[in-house]
Amino acid sequence: MKLTMKYIILYVSDLNQSLIFYRDLLGLPVIMQQGTYIEFKTGETILSINTREDVKEITGLSVPVKNVSSQTFELGFVVEDVALTIDFLRQRGVTILKKPVVKPWGQTVAYVEDPDGHFIEICTTV
Repeated sequence: MKLTMKYIILYVSDLNQSLIFYRDLLGLPVIMQQGTYIEFKTGETILSINTREDVKEITGLSVPVKNVSSQTFELGFVVEDVALTIDFLRQRGVTILKKPVVKPWGQTVAYVEDPDGHFIEICTTV
């Protein structure tokens, strides 16, 4: 069996806030929108968002209605200049969780959070 990661869907509480965060602040192009489901181009894997209510209705799965922060995963985005990116996001009101730091293996890493509290890693390739 061969698996290929095609997309990740984040369940969000406020579609407009999340759209502004991912499209306008992070600069991810919207490649498709169908109702409350939105896909962003991020490279080979698509990042999608959808409202908790719509996911619950479509899947029939138990999805928390309230904003539940999930620190069981993170999304990682590679940039050329982590400090510049973090400064840009800070100036626009994004919550900075960890300032840029150079790891022992040479990679610069910082953390922010999206409107639903998902951890977003902003990093260099190495």
